[in-house]
Amino acid sequence: MHATNLGASAPAPARALARGDYKTLALAALGGALEFYDFIIFVFFAPVIGQLFFPAAIPDWLRQLQTFGIFAAGYLARPLGGIVMAHFGDLLGRKRMFTLSVLLMALPTLAMGLLPTYATIGVFAPVLLLALRVLQGAAVGGEVPGAWVFVSEHVPRRHVGYACGTLTAGLTAGILLGSLIAAAVNHHFAPADIASYGWRIPFLLGGAFGLVSVRLRQWLHETPVFAEMQQRKSLAAEIPLKAVLRDHGRAVIVSMLLTWMLSAAIVVVILMTPPLLQKQFHIDATTSLLANCVATLCLTVGCVSAGSLAGRFGARPTLAIGGILLAVSYYAMYRQLAVDTSLLMPLYAVTGFLVGTIGGVPLVMVNAFPPVVRFSGISFSYNVAYAVFGGLTPIVVALLMKSAPMAPALYVAAVCALGVVTALFVKETPARG
Repeated sequence: MHATNLGASAPAPARALARGDYKTLALAALGGALEFYDFIIFVFFAPVIGQLFFPAAIPDWLRQLQTFGIFAAGYLARPLGGIVMAHFGDLLGRKRMFTLSVLLMALPTLAMGLLPTYATIGVFAPVLLLALRVLQGAAVGGEVPGAWVFVSEHVPRRHVGYACGTLTAGLTAGILLGSLIAAAVNHHFAPADIASYGWRIPFLLGGAFGLVSVRLRQWLHETPVFAEMQQRKSLAAEIPLKAVLRDHGRAVIVSMLLTWMLSAAIVVVILMTPPLLQKQFHIDATTSLLANCVATLCLTVGCVSAGSLAGRFGARPTLAIGGILLAVSYYAMYRQLAVDTSLLMPLYAVTGFLVGTIGGVPLVMVNAFPPVVRFSGISFSYNVAYAVFGGLTPIVVALLMKSAPMAPALYVAAVCALGVVTALFVKETPARG
C-alpha cells in the first residue's frame, strides 16, 4: 500500500513532505508557469499582432475584434483539448499527458514567433495564427487539471491542499512573467523595432523555455495512485467521461460553480482591472500595470496560503471566508478609488492576495472525484465552466458598465456570493476509488 494513495480504503500514515515531493512540486509549478506565460503573452502584444496579421485597410475596430477573436479561440479550444487529454490520462497515465501538454504548448508558441506576417503570405497569416492559438488552448486545457491531479496523487494526503495551492500559484506566476517580459520589451525597444521584430522575442523565449520544461518533466515519475490502479487492473472499464456524467453530477456542478468564482476573480480583478483603472479613474498606464504586477505577486502568495489553509482546516471555511473577504475588498477598492487614487497600490495588493482564495478550489475538485475518473472529472468541469464563464465575463461586465460604473465590483461580489453558497456543499473527505 502506497502512503500517497488518495484512493486507498485504509488511511495513509502521516508523513512530512520529502525531497522528492518538493522536486515534483517545483518541476510541475515551473512547467505550469511557463505554459501559462505562453498562453497569455498573446494578449500583451495584441495591438501589434493586429497590425501585422490583418490588412492595413480594414477599420481599427474590426482589426481589434479579429485579433481578440483569435485570442478567445484559445479559450474555446480548452474543453476539447482538456477532455481528450484527460481521457488518455485516466487510461494511459498522468505523466504522459502532463508532459505532452507542455510540448503541445511550446511548439505552437515557438511557431508563432517565426510566423510570416500578412504582408508576406496574405490571408494565410491570420489562418495559421488561429490554428496555432487553437493548439495552445488545447494544451492549456490539459495542463491545469493534469497538474492538479499529478501533484495531488504524489504528496501525502494532508499536504494535498498545499500542493494544489502551490501549483495554482505557479500558474498565476506565468501571468506575472508575461507582464514583466512585455514591459521589458516595450521599455528596451522602440515601437518601430517592436513591430519589426521585437514582438517575436517573447514567443521565441516562451517556446524555448517550454522545450526545456518538457525535458525537465521527463525526470518526473508516474503517480503512485495511477501506478497502483494499473497494478490492480482497476482502470476505467468504460469511457471515463461517461462515468463522470452518469455517477458524479453533484461533483461536476460544485466544481463548475467554483470555477465560475475562480474565473471571475482572475478575469475581472487581475486581467480586466488595469485598463478599467485607466479608463474609469484616469490612472496612467505605468502606474496601473505596476499595481497589477504587485497584485499578481500577492496572488501567488495568496494561492499557497489558501491551499495550505484548505488542507489544514477544510476547503469549506477557506472558500467561504475568502470569498466574502474578496468581494468586500474589491468593492472597497473601487469605492475608494472613485474618491482618492493614492491608495491604489496597497488596496490592489490586498485584493490580489484575496484572489488567492482560488488556491483552495483544486482541493475541492481533487476530493470530489475518485482516482479512476479524477482527471476526466476535473478537466470536464473546469474547462467547460472556464470556457463559458471566462468567455462571457468580459462581455457581461462591459454591458453592465453602461448603466453601472461599479459593475466590475458588483459582478465579482455576486459571483463570490454564489461561491460562498456553493462552498457549503463542498465534500471535505477525499473520494475513494
